[in-house]
Amino acid sequence: MDQARSTIAKIFNGEPHSYTRFNLTQNMEGDNSHVEMKLSSEMDEEVGGNGVGAHLNHNPNHKSYMTSKLGRTPKNLCFMVVTILLIFITGYLIGYLVHRKRNLPDSCATSMDQPDQPIFHETGAAPLMAWSDVKNAFGQKLSASNFQTAFSEVSSASHRAGSSGDDALADKVIKKFQEYGMKTWTDEHFIKVQDRPLSGFNKVLFKNGTEERPKGFLSYSANGNVTGAVLYAYFGREGDFTLLQNKKINMNGRVMLIRAGKISFAEKVANAAKMNASAVLIYKDPTDVPSETITELFGHVHLGSGDPYTPGFPSFNHTQFPPAVSSGLPSILAQTITAQTATNILRQLGGEPAPLEWGVHKFGDGNDVITMEVNNVLTEKKINNVFGVIEGFVDADRYMVIGAQRDAWGPGFASSTVGTGVLLEMARSISDMLKKDGFKPRRSIVFASWSAGEYGSVGATEWLEGYLSSLSSKAFSYINLDGIVAGHKGFKVAASPLMYSLIERTLKEVGLQDKSLFSQFGNGKWESNVLAPLKMDNAAYPFIAFSGIPSLSFRFTSGYLDYPYFGTLLDTQEKLITVTSNQHLQLAEAATKFAGHIVLRLVHDHLLQMDLTKYDKIIRIHVAQINRKVNTVQREQPNLVPTSVHWLMSASGSYSRASRNLMKDIQNSDLSQIEMCRIYNDRIMSVERNLLSAYVSARESPFRHILFGSGPHTLKELSNHLDALKTDSPEADIDQFRNQFALATWTIQGCATALAGDMWSLDNEI
Repeated sequence: MDQARSTIAKIFNGEPHSYTRFNLTQNMEGDNSHVEMKLSSEMDEEVGGNGVGAHLNHNPNHKSYMTSKLGRTPKNLCFMVVTILLIFITGYLIGYLVHRKRNLPDSCATSMDQPDQPIFHETGAAPLMAWSDVKNAFGQKLSASNFQTAFSEVSSASHRAGSSGDDALADKVIKKFQEYGMKTWTDEHFIKVQDRPLSGFNKVLFKNGTEERPKGFLSYSANGNVTGAVLYAYFGREGDFTLLQNKKINMNGRVMLIRAGKISFAEKVANAAKMNASAVLIYKDPTDVPSETITELFGHVHLGSGDPYTPGFPSFNHTQFPPAVSSGLPSILAQTITAQTATNILRQLGGEPAPLEWGVHKFGDGNDVITMEVNNVLTEKKINNVFGVIEGFVDADRYMVIGAQRDAWGPGFASSTVGTGVLLEMARSISDMLKKDGFKPRRSIVFASWSAGEYGSVGATEWLEGYLSSLSSKAFSYINLDGIVAGHKGFKVAASPLMYSLIERTLKEVGLQDKSLFSQFGNGKWESNVLAPLKMDNAAYPFIAFSGIPSLSFRFTSGYLDYPYFGTLLDTQEKLITVTSNQHLQLAEAATKFAGHIVLRLVHDHLLQMDLTKYDKIIRIHVAQINRKVNTVQREQPNLVPTSVHWLMSASGSYSRASRNLMKDIQNSDLSQIEMCRIYNDRIMSVERNLLSAYVSARESPFRHILFGSGPHTLKELSNHLDALKTDSPEADIDQFRNQFALATWTIQGCATALAGDMWSLDNEI
């Protein structure tokens, strides 16, 4: 029958439109395939050798086969009619016999199991659920009572990293993931941490008073014994030390008394070390913890993240790596004291009065001598990160990660229990959407429960270091759930600029559902009200600054105040209920909606919702600032710096053009094509990764991002270096500046090059 159809199609102007030559080849069997090839060659000759049938191009001047090959005489027409009838009858008989043969029972075929329904393969042409249905289905899975149950299941009085309590909690999490039908695995690391001495103790003695033996401590402090005069340094920020310098106060060998808050403990100690201080004492101000003045404080002072004894590489097994130490480890002593001890010291300080905004205190003088001793013990611990994955149906090898730390110094209800509970509720809800609502994410979702978060995001960073080459090209986003409920008066988000537009859209969606919790987004100034800088002690920081993965961290806050019980043994459910006015369950549900909408949007849409233009604006601001400073220095010291910032401005322009061109390409493309979307998404994913400087060592400068990182390779440090050149500071080095200037320029140009895509679309005008 097929042969008859082919012959008829040849006579009447080629194949029927409902069949292509590819279709015919697939349906033919045996020798019939030779017939198709012969027909095809004859047709190619008839249409002038272009290899495409004229009817496919809709050519109105095309002549039929009969007109071009045959005359119009009655004899010829009669002959043709007879030929057609004979071919038709012959083809019909052959087709009937073949069809009957196929229907004969086959002993092998009957023994095989046949599927009851045809197997459906996701084409990726369109999501199987509309976005409105996705977010509604997710919202219906959440309730306050579910969060109370989740928090109860993962609450623990003691679950410090590497302890039996931490391991037991890890088992609960992985069992939950398995219960939800997820694939699970663990990631084991052997890390080195500092703990308070088990047999001995740390000491603090002010003047001739009573010797204090604090139970709190700061991991990774230098050990030893120091005696020096106390100097009050407020929050220990760079500006605070600048004020002390301007007052001509000698800071050499002083013991800095610093209030907790504003910046991390590690930054406070690093700033003090730059001033040649000998030690640092950190305390919670009594106004932060009213009626809790004897509360012990815990933390770490590693200016970085991860295991500081395996910088740049993972702690899978210490024996396979040479000894190494992070440059972020402090060289001076650091210790915490209670608010009561700090108040006693502040009352006795002499010297010049501090500024009024620093409080009613004095700076201290040479008579305010204090002796402190730190005897922390370096120990090795085995930790386990726990993972569960919901695999995507189109791009399964592209995934976003959402995680929460599992460990805490004590109960850690706000710092870890809430985040772990929300992680499990999100995993349960989305898994349930797949089972009951027909949701099929295009990309995969990895749920991660980290250990050793209190020591500086150790578990998360070691995982990044262990799988960096794979993660940098496959993981397209990270969402951090640590400490997401710490108050009820404000809401703050720290994130990659690529995610700003998605954050704004998500806030509008969840704000419509709960205006009481998201009321601050209605005045059109959401960026100034909501956005906050991404700090080094945030678990999302290494994802963006070390790995180049767009990241997001958020928190309900108590206005301008930090949650007072982070890093203490008083971080309990009762304290969180008090701080949030008994709204902690409603806030957890709202936080889950916010994070869930972002997760689902990123795995649901054809195109990753990343706004490339945000980085364009930020890069231009930095370039303009550098340009102004270069012009100032050049006027005062000609030929000291490059004649202009033309190269840097040109690289900035290249990024701007590449981002605009990609947006135009996307607008003019058919996004129902899987491969086309994948190509565009990979180009979008390359932006954050290519803002990591390729010219510095991951060991010496692990945070290589030129906008979010730290070190001389960043645009911020380029600007600061120009300030040093302007003042002729001894720290200024013109050769180093020129080198870093060139490398930063080419980092931006390289990012633009990767964003442009094809080699023939590159725009190298430098």
